[in-house]
Order: sequence, then C-alpha cells, then structure tokens
Amino acid sequence: MSAPKLHRESIVSHVGVGQDPMYGAVSTPIYQTVTYQHPGGELGRYDYTRTENPTRTSLSEGLAALEGGAGATLFASGMAAIVALLHLFKQGDHVVLTNDLYGGTYRVLVDVFQHFGLRYTFVDTRDLGAVAAAMTPETRLLFVETPSNPLLMISPIRALADLAHQHGARLAVDNTFMTAVRQRPLELGADYVVYSATKYLAGHNDVLAGALIAQSRDEQARIHALANTTGGVLAPFDAWLVLRGMKTLAVRLDRQEANAQHIAVFLAEHSAVARVFYPGLATHPGHALHRQQASGPGAMISFQLQHEDRYADFMNALRLVLPAVSLGGTESLITHPFSETHREFPEEMRWALGIRPGLLRLSVGLEHADDLIEDLANALDHVKG
Repeated sequence: MSAPKLHRESIVSHVGVGQDPMYGAVSTPIYQTVTYQHPGGELGRYDYTRTENPTRTSLSEGLAALEGGAGATLFASGMAAIVALLHLFKQGDHVVLTNDLYGGTYRVLVDVFQHFGLRYTFVDTRDLGAVAAAMTPETRLLFVETPSNPLLMISPIRALADLAHQHGARLAVDNTFMTAVRQRPLELGADYVVYSATKYLAGHNDVLAGALIAQSRDEQARIHALANTTGGVLAPFDAWLVLRGMKTLAVRLDRQEANAQHIAVFLAEHSAVARVFYPGLATHPGHALHRQQASGPGAMISFQLQHEDRYADFMNALRLVLPAVSLGGTESLITHPFSETHREFPEEMRWALGIRPGLLRLSVGLEHADDLIEDLANALDHVKG
C-alpha cells in the first residue's frame, strides 16, 4: 500500500517523528557526536558527522519531503548553501541573477567568485526578454529570488525554468521568503531550491542554518559530496533547533501572513508612506502572477517613507517592532536595506533599483496585529510632518 499524500501542514508537523529505533522518542534525538563506533573492517551507516549525522538526516529527509526534491543538504548558514551551489560551476561559466537580490549573494559573487573566473549578470528576472538577452552560450545557472529581497518583485518560475533549460542552464530559486508551505519551485520546473533556514524554517532567531535541495538524485549526490569535502555542514544541535522550529512553520506562517495583510493595507493608506511593496495587495504589479505560483503572499513587507531622510527617526520611535537585520522569526523586525542588507551594492545601483534611503523592510511576526499597527502608526506620526 502506498503512503498517503499528505498536506504540507502535516508534513512539517511530523518532520523527524518516528526516527528513533532504539527508544521510540517522538522528538528526534540530538546525536551530539563526531564519530561512530563500527565493526572492524567495515563502516556503518554513519562514520563521521561531517559526512552524515542522524539528527541532520532527519531534517534533510523532512525538507526533501516538504519540497518534493531528491534530497536536501544542510549547511551552517544560508550563505554557505549559496556558496555550495556556486561551487557546482567552474571558471568561465556564466550566471544570470535577479538584480535586487540579497546583498550577501551579490557580495560573494563580486568579492569571491569573480576572482575564480565565474562570470555573472544581474537582470530584472520579471522580464523574460531581458533574461533571454542576458543568456550566453556559457550560461549555466539562472538564480532567482521571488519574491525578491527587498522589493518583493515577482518572477515567473515556470517560464524561467523553461527558458533556462532551453539554453542548457539550470534554474535555482531562493525560496527563503515563501518556504515550501507557500511555494514549491521544484514542481514549477526549478532544478535547485536554496534556503536561509535561519529564517522561517527555524523561525525563532536562535540558529544559523542553510539548505540546498536538488530536483535530481545525481545533482543531490554532487551537492552532498561537495558539502562533505568542503565541510561547511550543519551541526547536530543546530539541526535539532531547525527541526523543532519547522514543526510550527505552517501555523506561524498563517498568523504572520494574516498580520502582514492587515499591516500592508494600513501602510498603503497612511500619508507618511509613499509606496508599499507587498504581493498580497491587488496594486502590487506581481499580485496576479504570485497567486498563480504561490498559495499565499508571505509576511514580508517593504515600504517607502515620504520623508526618506527620517528613516532613523522612524526606526527609533518604534517600541514593539525591533530594528534588526534578520527576518522570519516570531518577533517583528525592521531593516534598512540601503545601509544594512544591501550596502554592498554600489550606491548608483541601489538608487537605480529603487533601494532608496527611505525604503524599509518589515518582517511581520506573531504579535497581535492591532499592537503592531499601533506601534507603526505612532512611529509614522513621528515623521510625517
């Protein structure tokens, strides 16, 4: 009898469950060990934690099941996962990327990989014509954020997968903002999904983690071998923290998303706000496309202040929302991309993309929506004059 096809909410709540053959522990044990005893002359399933660890295996299998991939490899941070992805390619290869992506991805390409001969082009991946024009015979990877960070622009995953494959390239999607509870890029034709598992997957601002999931078994084997060789893997206790966090992912995202919808409407109507970027608003240019490829708008909002030189005053006036650079946790956090997450971008590039001094990125948490709106209203009133 085949296993029942479960909803995503059921999958995440049972990640790691039933994987203790010795005692039947419901919570996956933390196998805090580096090495494993084995019979003389042969190794067992586990031999060294850099290669594989039972706690990490539980998380890997759970993520692969949730994402619908051949397997998942866990890394010590989201950037380590992106570095592993880029290490799959070689000198002379070309990468096309979403132009308003996370500043750390930009930095690792400019400061590290271009010195090894990996070439890259940033492009508006909403525009299929622009993407096609950026492709070259050496293009091997199309790397997309959708929604993008910080402008929450929506790119067409299925169409981009087709375009990449027509050019002999692969498509990778950074799914950190959505998670597979809301968006499943592999089902839309992507070859890889990358995560900062620090964010929504773990969900409590208490652990650094990254993940790279592949569509094919061959690619997954390559990634696993690369992680074992280079060693930037996730530690057992950190894997357990992500496992624990994932069990509440669906309910956390439901609440955060509901809060975000109320807040986005409030911000869009406030006189101190010039523009709101949120896929859940019908006025968002990617609203219809996002609804076709995702089951919810997520809980990230960006907005532009009318008086953009007052951003620091606004952030200092907040009492409940915390100024901090991460996202996806239980607490609401606000970030200033121009001087924080995207400071690596040349200033003229930031302005051209719309990453201006008055732009703020809000990660909506689990607090009561009315309390968050009151806090934001007080801070906006502080800077509207």
